[in-house]
Amino acid sequence: MCRQSATVCLVKPSVRQHGTAIGLAERLQGLADPRRRRGRRHPFVSVLLIAASAVLAGARSYAAIGQWAASAPQHTLASLGARAVGALGVRVAPSRATIRRVLTLACPGGLAELTGADPAGADAVAVDGKSARGSRNGETPAADLLAAMTAGGQTISQLRVPDKTNEITCFAALLEPYDLTGVTVTADALHTQRDHARFLVEDKKAHYLLVVKANQPELHRRLRSLPWKDVTARRYDREIGHGRRETRAPEPSLSPTSAWTSPTPPRQCASCGTAPTSRAARSAARRSTRSRT
Repeated sequence: MCRQSATVCLVKPSVRQHGTAIGLAERLQGLADPRRRRGRRHPFVSVLLIAASAVLAGARSYAAIGQWAASAPQHTLASLGARAVGALGVRVAPSRATIRRVLTLACPGGLAELTGADPAGADAVAVDGKSARGSRNGETPAADLLAAMTAGGQTISQLRVPDKTNEITCFAALLEPYDLTGVTVTADALHTQRDHARFLVEDKKAHYLLVVKANQPELHRRLRSLPWKDVTARRYDREIGHGRRETRAPEPSLSPTSAWTSPTPPRQCASCGTAPTSRAARSAARRSTRSRT
């Protein structure tokens, strides 16, 4: 059953074996062919492989994918499983219309399940949401996707955020099928929620690193009240992105001599590895960085 729709898009469970080399063609064999039985000429997996190869070669439209398939040599089409015609076994590539129709009918949730990496054994998993570029159609807004990636840059899976909701509702559903024991899950401030932290620690036996901003005043106040001056910054980063400048000063855990002394310790969500970037904290970070060099 697909996690994004109520249809059965996988004819067999997805194979996710960490550390083993499983070809893309073998994985795509588990995806159900959405076409009707009558009129099929080109193998379903072959059409997907030809489209993927064309995109890797630089194609950015259905017309470009069709041109690449039409000009592909025979040995390339044979390796991609294209249909053989005649006694000589001449390989025939699918047309642009066929490629477009197959890609439109293919289930994106099933493709994500089959082509994703296994997070078991990874050091960290990053969860972030983005709007799919070029997915806006007239008055229909762009599709919002919530994806999970390993620290090595491999995509685990992604889910489309339903309309009139946000990424918070898809966080647990995205990570539920995977073994995250001992894995550190990182996310932005939107996912700094008690339910998310409880889900990762209690249900998935994982760790988390969540960002805290001023939109949660009580938690932000607790973090700012910690004795940051007694801790030496180990790293100081300044980045420019999304039209703004960001200054980050990650700090290690507090030493035993400067531990939390309040009778009500901070909640579990307060274990964030990013210190408040005030002017005094930035100045202290710069001094500590220069002293090490």
